Amino acid sequence: MSRITTFTTPSTGSPSRGGSSSAAGRLAQNSVFERFARAGFVMTGLVHLLVGYIAIRIALGGEGGSADQSGAMAELAEKPGGGIILWLGAVAFAMLGLWRLVESALGSPSKPDPDDKKSLAFHRGKAFGEAVLYIAFAISVLAFARGSGKSSGEQNAGITARLMQSTAGTIALVIGALIIIGIGGYYMYKGATKRFMKDLEGGAGAMVRRLGTVGYLAKGAAVAAIGVLVIVATTRSEPDKASGLDGALKTLGAQPYGVVLLIAAGLGIITYGLYSFARAEYAKM
Repeated sequence: MSRITTFTTPSTGSPSRGGSSSAAGRLAQNSVFERFARAGFVMTGLVHLLVGYIAIRIALGGEGGSADQSGAMAELAEKPGGGIILWLGAVAFAMLGLWRLVESALGSPSKPDPDDKKSLAFHRGKAFGEAVLYIAFAISVLAFARGSGKSSGEQNAGITARLMQSTAGTIALVIGALIIIGIGGYYMYKGATKRFMKDLEGGAGAMVRRLGTVGYLAKGAAVAAIGVLVIVATTRSEPDKASGLDGALKTLGAQPYGVVLLIAAGLGIITYGLYSFARAEYAKM
C-alpha cells in the first residue's frame, strides 16, 4: 500500500480537470485517508481467500461453515489476533466506502470524467453503489469484531421469506435477482475483456492481468449464481434457497462432479482475492 497518488492543485494554476475534480484531488492528497482506503482492498482480498478456502474445505469433506463473507469473518474471529484484524478491517472498509462516496459526488482525482452525460452518470452511480457496499461490509465486519455477527445466508433467506409474502415483494425479489445477475455478467465481461486494467496504474504487469482475468470471471459467475438462486427460490416459494454465496457454492457442490466444480470455484475466488491484494498497490484512486 505504498503508492500514494499525487495531484496538481488549483494553486499551481493547472488543475487536472474541473473544480469538482480538483476538490477530490485535494481531499485525496491526505495520505492517511488513501492508505486506509487502499487497505480496504487488502481486506477484500483476505475475505476472498477465506471464502475460497472454506469452499475447498467443504468440497474435500472437511468441517463445514458458511462459504461467504460472514463465514470468513467468523473464521477470522476464531484465529489468534483475529479480533484486531477485524477492527482494522472495519475501518479500512469504511474508509474505502467514504473514498468511493467522495468519488460519486466529486469525481475521481486520477481518472478523467467521461464527456458523455450517460457515461458520467454510470460512473458516478457505480461509485455510489460501491460506497454503499463497502460501508455495509464495514458494518458487518464491525459486528463480528464485537462478537455479534450473524450468518448472512440466514439473513438473506429471512428477508426473502418476508418479501415473498406479498406480490410487490415477489416482484422486487425478481427485479433484484436480475440486477444481481447483471452485476455478475458485468464482472465476467470485465474479466473476459480485461477492462479492469483501466482501473490500475501502468505498473501492473502480466501476472496482475492474469489474476484479474481469472478472478473477475470466477467472481462474476458466483455473483450471477446468487441471482439465479433468488429467482429459483422465488418461483418455487423456497426462501431457504436464497442464501447468498454460501448457498450458490453449496448448490454447485451438489451437482455431478460437484467436488471438482466446488474446488475450481474456490480456487477462482482465491484468485480474485490475490488480485485484490495487487489492486491495493496499483488501483487508480
